[in-house]
Amino acid sequence: MARARDPRDLYEILGVHHDATQDEIKRAYRRLARQLHPDVNSSEEAERRFKEVTGAYEILSDSGRRRQYDAYGQGGPMGAPFADIQEIFDMFFGGSPFGTTFGTRTRTRGVRRSRARRGEDLFATVALTFEEAAFGARRELKIEKLEACGTCGGEGAAPGTGPSRCRTCGGSGQVQQVRDSIFGTVMTSMPCTICGGSGEELRSPCQTCRGTGQVSATRTSPADLPPGVSDGLELRIAGAGHAGRAGGPPGDLFLRLQVEPHPVFERRGQDLFAVLEVPMVQAALGTEIEIETLDGTERVEIEPGTRSGTTLRLRGKGVPNLNRRGRGDLFLSIDVDILSGLKRDERELLQQLAELRNERGPRLRRPEG
Repeated sequence: MARARDPRDLYEILGVHHDATQDEIKRAYRRLARQLHPDVNSSEEAERRFKEVTGAYEILSDSGRRRQYDAYGQGGPMGAPFADIQEIFDMFFGGSPFGTTFGTRTRTRGVRRSRARRGEDLFATVALTFEEAAFGARRELKIEKLEACGTCGGEGAAPGTGPSRCRTCGGSGQVQQVRDSIFGTVMTSMPCTICGGSGEELRSPCQTCRGTGQVSATRTSPADLPPGVSDGLELRIAGAGHAGRAGGPPGDLFLRLQVEPHPVFERRGQDLFAVLEVPMVQAALGTEIEIETLDGTERVEIEPGTRSGTTLRLRGKGVPNLNRRGRGDLFLSIDVDILSGLKRDERELLQQLAELRNERGPRLRRPEG
């Protein structure tokens, strides 16, 4: 009998190295989940990939399962190769984590789990100006989400009815499978695909939500963004995602921030950097000028004889620190504007100044330091 194509490595499915940290694995899963989630991509291929990614993450995010997988790898116990991704899930979950049924015969086993299911997470992008990122902002986000059905209260059963004992698993919530595999006769247990492992089925589902306990709705959700956030930062709003099933808790809302660049200031961490152009005469004589900062107008003193490349530091005029006190600084790099396009009388004045200063011509010297 021809075997299925060898399964992809679980690390390859998530796009991480074998020595990836748990944080790197979690970030890779979230990135792929945002691309492949059924709410975003309805194609069959995306659904298949989403299931693969979720199954790989469930194994690699669990330290015990990950050690077992690293020990067996794609070779399986005793070096016998896995036929496909399903056999990997069978080994680590006692059946696919997505409820796919394989095998030759089933029998019941007394393990049950609650019908309640946590709601799916939601993902959204929020655009901010540079100033809003620095000082915080409030957004009213219009979000399409699943809410608890008002007809059945989120339970999924028609009003006046309730769940009944599952006829497939006899109320146990589990089915046991016996099948022949590369390891010989293998007996595995998995949640009942009819009742989802709860041991209860809805014989009279709610007509409004068709038994899911969830209905689509568009809601406005307030979001308070703290001072000091930066471009690309991801914020989590607990409980603002899709409603759970059968009384389960809601998912979370993850906001990815996109901050517009500032026309003058460059941000590095919580510090700001800018170039301050100073005319040659003012740099030579010294002056006091006004500049615009994030906080408004500030007076800056230019010392006599200031050269290009001199850096001025305005303490506390940078971006507030995220979730703690204090602020960064504003650094101004002086760029002395050498006079050009001189008129005749201006040139004569400069020549007289050079004579008064007894200026010598250009010369080479050893760099300082």
